[in-house]
Amino acid sequence: MATAKISLNHEILRLAVPNIISNLTVPLLGMADFALMGHLKTDSVVYVGAVALGTTIFNVLYMSLGFLRMGTSGFTAQSFGAKDNKALHHGLYRSLLVALLLAFGLIILQYPIQWIAFKMLDGSTRVTGLARQYFYIRIYAAPATLMLYSFYGWFLGMQNARIPMAIAIVVNSVNIGLNFLFVYAFHMHSNGVALASVIAQYTGLLMAILFLLKKYKAFAHRIALNILLKKEGLIIFFKVNGDIFIRTLLLIFVLTFFTSISARISNKTLAVNTLLFQFFFFFSYFADGFAFAGEALAGKAKGSGSILMLKNTVNRLFIWGFGIAVLTGLIYFIGLKYFMYVLTDNKGILNLAKEYYWWVVLLPATGIAAFIWDGIYVGVTAAKAMRNTMILSAIFVFLPAFYLFFPHLGNNGLWLALHIFMISRGLSMWLIARKAVFKN
Repeated sequence: MATAKISLNHEILRLAVPNIISNLTVPLLGMADFALMGHLKTDSVVYVGAVALGTTIFNVLYMSLGFLRMGTSGFTAQSFGAKDNKALHHGLYRSLLVALLLAFGLIILQYPIQWIAFKMLDGSTRVTGLARQYFYIRIYAAPATLMLYSFYGWFLGMQNARIPMAIAIVVNSVNIGLNFLFVYAFHMHSNGVALASVIAQYTGLLMAILFLLKKYKAFAHRIALNILLKKEGLIIFFKVNGDIFIRTLLLIFVLTFFTSISARISNKTLAVNTLLFQFFFFFSYFADGFAFAGEALAGKAKGSGSILMLKNTVNRLFIWGFGIAVLTGLIYFIGLKYFMYVLTDNKGILNLAKEYYWWVVLLPATGIAAFIWDGIYVGVTAAKAMRNTMILSAIFVFLPAFYLFFPHLGNNGLWLALHIFMISRGLSMWLIARKAVFKN
C-alpha cells in the first residue's frame, strides 16, 4: 500500500510540475510585452493600450475555445487507460480537424469579430486603431494556436506533460526574442508584438508535429476523413465540448462581472482589485498544474475501469491541492503586503489594497477544491455535471450573493461574493461526485 501511494504521488508530481512550469511561462510573456511597449521613447502609453486591448480580445476568444484542450485530454486519458489505440488515433485527428475548422471560422469572421469587440472595449481613437492592426495580424495565428490546444490535450492524456512544457517554453522564448527584434530592430512596435506571436505559435505547432512523428510514430499515419466525420464520434465530441464551452463562458462572465463592478466603484478600486487578482492568478498557475494532473490520471483510471484507482487518485490530488493552498495562504499572510510593492509603488493604491488583501490570503483555501474537481471532471468527461454546477454557482449563487452583500459592504461584498462562488463550485462538484465521477 505504501509503495502504491509513493507511486501515485510520483505520477501526480511527474504531471503537475511540468504543467506548473508551462503555466509560469505565460505571465513572463505578458510582462515582456508590457515592458517593451512601456519603454518606448514616444507614445508608450498608446502602444501599451493597443497591445492590452488586442490581447484582451484574444484571451477571451481562446479561453472560450479552451474546450479543445480539456475535452481532448479527457477522451485521450480514458482511451489510454483502456489501451484503445484506435480511439487514441481517431481522437487526436478529430480534435485537430475541429480546431482547424474553428480557426478558419475565426479568420473568415475576423471583421465582425473585431467590430463587436471594439464596440465593447473602450479606447481612444488612436489606441483602437493600433489595436485593430494588432488584431488583423495576430488572427492568422489562430490555426496554430487552436491545433496546439488539441496537441496539448492529447499529449497530456497520453500521460506526457513534458512535451507540452517543452513546447510552451520554446514558444514563449521565441515570442519574447522576436518581440525584441521586431520592436527595437525593425521599429514595428505593437504590430511587431503581434507578428512575433504568430511566428511563435507556428513554431510551437511545428514542434508538436515533430514530437508526434518521433515519440508517437504509431499514431502519425494518415486517417480517412470519413472516419473522423462519423456521426457517433462527432456527437459525443461536441456534446462534451459544448458543455465545457458553456461552463467556460460562465466563468468568463463571473470574472468580467467582477472587473466591471470594480471599475464602477472607482478607478482606484479597479486598480486595487486588479493588483490583488494578480496573486490569485499566480496561485492558479500552481493549482492548475495539479488540476491538469487530475485530468490525465482520473481519465486513465476511468478508462481502465478501476474505481478504486480513481478514488485513490482523487484523494491524493486533494492532499496535494490543499497542501499547496495552505502553503500559499501562509506565504501571502506573511508577505503579501511586501509582494505588492513589486508590482506598484503607488502609495494610494497600496494603502487601499491593504484593506482588502486578506481576501486574497483566503482565496487559495476557498478556491482549491474547484480547481481540483475541474481537473477530475474533465478527466472522466463529466462535462454535463461540470456545466450544471457552474450554472448553479454563477447564476444562482454568485449573483444573488453579490446583490445581497454589495449594497451593504461595497468592495468587501464583491470579494465575499467571489469567495462564495468558489466555495459553491467546489462543494457542488463534491456533492454530486458519487454519481458524476465514481459511477461504473
